[in-house]
Amino acid sequence: MPKKTLQFLFGLLFAISASTIHAASKDTSDEDNKLNGDCIGCHYNVTPGIVKQHLESPMANAKKHEDSVSCTDCHGESHVTNDDYAKAAMPTMETCAECHKKETKQYKKGKHNLAWFGMKSQIAWHGQPGAIVDKGYKGCSGCHKLGKKGILGIADGKNELTHDNGKEAADYRYGNAQCDACHTRHTFSQDEARDPRACSNCHMGFDHPQWEMFMSSKHGIIWSIEDQKGERDGRAPTCQKCHMNEGDHEVTTAWGFLGLRIPTQKNVLALIDAAPSLEQPLRDLAKLLPTGSYIDVDDDPQWVLDRALILQAAGILDSGLQPTERFVEIVVQGRAARAPEEFNALRTKMKNICNECHSKGFVQEHFVASDNVIKAADHEFAKAIAAVQALYKDGILEKPEGWDFAPDLLHYYDAKTNVEQELYLIMLEYRQRAFQGAFHASNDYMHWYGWAPLKTAVNNILQEAKQMRAEHEAKQKH
Repeated sequence: MPKKTLQFLFGLLFAISASTIHAASKDTSDEDNKLNGDCIGCHYNVTPGIVKQHLESPMANAKKHEDSVSCTDCHGESHVTNDDYAKAAMPTMETCAECHKKETKQYKKGKHNLAWFGMKSQIAWHGQPGAIVDKGYKGCSGCHKLGKKGILGIADGKNELTHDNGKEAADYRYGNAQCDACHTRHTFSQDEARDPRACSNCHMGFDHPQWEMFMSSKHGIIWSIEDQKGERDGRAPTCQKCHMNEGDHEVTTAWGFLGLRIPTQKNVLALIDAAPSLEQPLRDLAKLLPTGSYIDVDDDPQWVLDRALILQAAGILDSGLQPTERFVEIVVQGRAARAPEEFNALRTKMKNICNECHSKGFVQEHFVASDNVIKAADHEFAKAIAAVQALYKDGILEKPEGWDFAPDLLHYYDAKTNVEQELYLIMLEYRQRAFQGAFHASNDYMHWYGWAPLKTAVNNILQEAKQMRAEHEAKQKH
């Protein structure tokens, strides 16, 4: 008997059996049973892996039969033939929210929900080919699709983000489910999502190698040796233990992705004595900033000034130290930095998690030591930024056409000079690795992949800036 005939007969038998099982286990209408059986009958031949995964998943085998999920619950009933597959609905987070309301609410409060919005806020994103940033999901968008599409920002008079009512998402057939980035289709396994390897697909590589840092830390080594497989009560904490404690889907940290905070009024006003020439712009800036203090790390004036230069180079503050449109989009709407109240609450929460295994004194010293890595990195970074800013101010470098700011860190690898390429690497690679390695207790990553190349890059920038200045002066004399 031909192979295709055997496949058809086996698929038909499988469909009849599956449909019978589904009808017996769930009180549904004959029409519902027919639809589910038809789905399985066809898809056993077309996508047998998906059928197997679904039938073995908690969706199809809920403890309460009335809670089990059929194909049509997520994909609708419009697709019924080989030719009308485009009519099959693709689920979104709202589909999952019908059953998982608490997790959806938590997720919407966190940074993962803003991943797509954050990607699009970067000026470099808009200059890349569609294959890297668009529907193919082969570059930035491959991980950032975790975020909700169509976020428009905060409307006037409102305190929450607005959306385009599905307009942008409608242009994307795939990549709108969000939840399946961690609970992958069609198994939707909690055990998979609790395993730190589930995070490694995105949290690795150039600018955020948390997976490599975790695995090279004692936490990761113990987890790997004992093969905890994401168990909540293992001897070593996993990514989920620290960042999704008790299943909290918000996934937000005090320092955030970039190790930034919103300066307070007190922080900025303290700069006046250090930079009296900037008194008026500093007072203007202070009026827009929050009050309060940060636990452990309330800034000294030099650190505030260093971070002001970094924010200028990112186009978040202008030359007069006033917030730009990017400040609103990236810091306020994109939540790239925290104000004292949120920072302190998140930091205390993380300390409490660490205290489950470590003493309060040990945890305190670890956090403050890691804070000081950010402080030291910021100071070195600011020296390099100041040198490049001076090159533009003195006419040695000219602002590229179409750029609003120069230097502009957010143009990334599209920077036009060697010194600015080095600035980009400091921001997105070396500084990231230094402070993230410190907090993740991966000492080699912190030093040799972070601090050491950061220092090298700063020295290279200062030396090249000096040479560029000398060459410029020599040309002026002639």
